[in-house]
Amino acid sequence: MSETASALLVTTSIVSFISGFGLGVYAIRGWLVSPDLAAERDANLHDPVESEESDVDEEETLLDHAPNWANGVEADRRQGLRASAAAAPTGSSSGLKFNANEECKLVLVVRTDLGMTKAQASHATLACYKSLLRAAQRDPQSAEAKILRQWERMGQAKIAVQVKSEDEMLELMGRARSLGVTAEVIADAGRTQIASGSRTVLGVGPAPKSLVDQVTGGLKLL
Repeated sequence: MSETASALLVTTSIVSFISGFGLGVYAIRGWLVSPDLAAERDANLHDPVESEESDVDEEETLLDHAPNWANGVEADRRQGLRASAAAAPTGSSSGLKFNANEECKLVLVVRTDLGMTKAQASHATLACYKSLLRAAQRDPQSAEAKILRQWERMGQAKIAVQVKSEDEMLELMGRARSLGVTAEVIADAGRTQIASGSRTVLGVGPAPKSLVDQVTGGLKLL
């Protein structure tokens, strides 16, 4: 290789290195960004785009209406999250029996005359779960404790059905409790379109399928 070719190769290498280094510095500092993109970047830095959470429909965000996990029954009722004990007949759970071979399920009875959001059903699920959990903690060998474990182990079956009035819902609640089945009614806190204190959803169970069907078996699916 001649000296001229060698010199040309060295020179080319040096120029390439310097050019690449310069382009890298410009790119890192954002000097190669188009004026439009630079303006958008500066605007975002001074006025960040809000999280997508801000776009959620307020009427669908009802988690603060649900029974608080740490609350007891009375605290939930004071906050307007459950129907009071006087709202419907109550029954004893002393006659509740557990059958290890029978499926357990939870049925959510939803009022269709209120035009409410579906989130209310999740509140009834939590209320019923808490009710059984308290019984299980008091006596881990009770029928309630065994039913809760069975329901959890077999997939936590949940079915939503419909009623058209509060009176019908409260009648079902009384029937469930007379059979010893957990039954919890959710009373809306009135922070959305539903009037405060409106009884929206009844949770029946979890309990053996044969018992739950005696209460809700004739209702239409939601």
